[in-house]
Amino acid sequence: MRRARPSPHFAGVTARVGLKPSRTAIGERAESICGDYLFARGFTVLSYNTRVGHLEVDIIARRGPLVVLVEVRTRGAGAFQKPLASISVPKRLRLLRAADRLWRREISRMPGVERIRIDVAAVDMRAGRVGVEYIEGAIAGGFGQRL
Repeated sequence: MRRARPSPHFAGVTARVGLKPSRTAIGERAESICGDYLFARGFTVLSYNTRVGHLEVDIIARRGPLVVLVEVRTRGAGAFQKPLASISVPKRLRLLRAADRLWRREISRMPGVERIRIDVAAVDMRAGRVGVEYIEGAIAGGFGQRL
């Protein structure tokens, strides 16, 4: 039996099974692609997969007085929903809570930071191509600080 070759997008990413990258590996690769996307636009990535209690933020990045919290989404070829449509109301609320906690505990104390924003990045890694759809201010709330 002949084994399929892994896709070149996942070079350097280990998977549990040799034929198909694991969900975790795909997510890590998407976050890396998004980090590169942000860097190319003048952001400095401060952290990946930041835990805020039981909440998690995929990427935190900064450009000047702005800090962005980025939710990274991926979807495969057979998915029914587009990546951005897959962010449920409970997930949006969790991101708002994480933003609020991070603002109060850390971000507001960073020198020169004036505001935070929650963005969403949809990373498409199908058919040998990589694409990023990036939506600034995709999730907004109203807890005292402008998001």
